Amino acid sequence: MRTPDQLALRVAEILDSKKASNITILKVDHLTSITDYFVIASGRSVQAVHALYEEVSDKLLEEGIAFRRNDGVRESRWIVLDYSSVIVHIFHQEEREHYNLERLWDDGTNRVPFEAQSDEEAGSK
Repeated sequence: MRTPDQLALRVAEILDSKKASNITILKVDHLTSITDYFVIASGRSVQAVHALYEEVSDKLLEEGIAFRRNDGVRESRWIVLDYSSVIVHIFHQEEREHYNLERLWDDGTNRVPFEAQSDEEAGSK
């Protein structure tokens, strides 16, 4: 069983391994009672957003963690995966800019450090 912070970091790692962009983890438990963390990421196309959704849900299911609910899968412009203590938002870039969840939920103190490894690896090759 993973703690909420471990789960949020694991989701970010999975998204990073599939080349999601602009991965952000926000600790929101002091702002809302619905969850502890938001993990927010972007895909460059509808197909990429859907692939990111499949990767997260499949990898976590292999680890024995199933989401409670999901939404937006058919359109794949903004997919939400609810893992209770962690809610994952996978956006098409245009929707992410429009809805700007960080503006609503980032209070200046609640970003969890996460450094994307795919960017570093790409730069070192």
